[in-house]
Amino acid sequence: MSDAHLRETKVDGGIAYDGHFLKVHKDRVSLPDGKLTGREYIRHPGAVVILPVLDDGTILLERQFRYPNSQVFIEFPAGKIDAGEDHLDCAKRELVEETGYTATDWQFVATIHNAIAYSDEHLELFLARGLKAGDARLDDGEFVECFTATLDELLEWVRTGRITDVKTIIGTFWLDKLRAGDWKLG
Repeated sequence: MSDAHLRETKVDGGIAYDGHFLKVHKDRVSLPDGKLTGREYIRHPGAVVILPVLDDGTILLERQFRYPNSQVFIEFPAGKIDAGEDHLDCAKRELVEETGYTATDWQFVATIHNAIAYSDEHLELFLARGLKAGDARLDDGEFVECFTATLDELLEWVRTGRITDVKTIIGTFWLDKLRAGDWKLG
């Protein structure tokens, strides 16, 4: 199936804001019908999300204050992929940095795009098992509280709106499908 009838083509534009973490672009594009319009979007280097399952089946989570929404969120451990960094290496690094845990069993789960209307950000989800506790190595200025919960608790928190973070919702649903045997990895 061809997508030509849906494609937009950049005419001109560039970076409107070049920040430490994000780059905001403002382009002029030609639509499939030939009309011109503007597009504003964020370039993001991508991130990893770790679904850490302990040997007893409980799940390692974090609580972290997120400034744009001025509240503490329940999340899976996650972090930005550095330029040229292998995604799995990033997941391993982030798990240790944020939680202190290491894992002996890693499996790729999925790639998700969490804000397709205004960002190219992609999140690489990994299942981590064979967890062993250690000391966290938080970045300067990073404050995280780790805790564990059951999958049933996570599902209830998603249902009731206690968990609203999209990566954590999707990761929770993946864990539920894996537990039920409905979906397989690899």
